[in-house]
Amino acid sequence: MSEKKSTYTGQTDARRKASAKYLKESVEDIRIRVPKGDKAKVQEHATAMGESTNAFVVRAITETMNRDNQSSSTSKIDKE
Repeated sequence: MSEKKSTYTGQTDARRKASAKYLKESVEDIRIRVPKGDKAKVQEHATAMGESTNAFVVRAITETMNRDNQSSSTSKIDKE
């Protein structure tokens, strides 16, 4: 009996269109620049934390914004 080999050569046009549509409707891009050598450090840290680089950066931004908003709220209370 002969084995059938897959003829799949990559994403289909339909898959590419679906992916592009999802990305356009669901996410936005932010480009960041870091000093030379820091990209590898960020990637290594994310991997050590069990995250993708993107997930780590999003988490870092979210946590910083939450902390800043809490400090801002506390500052307003202190001024009153």
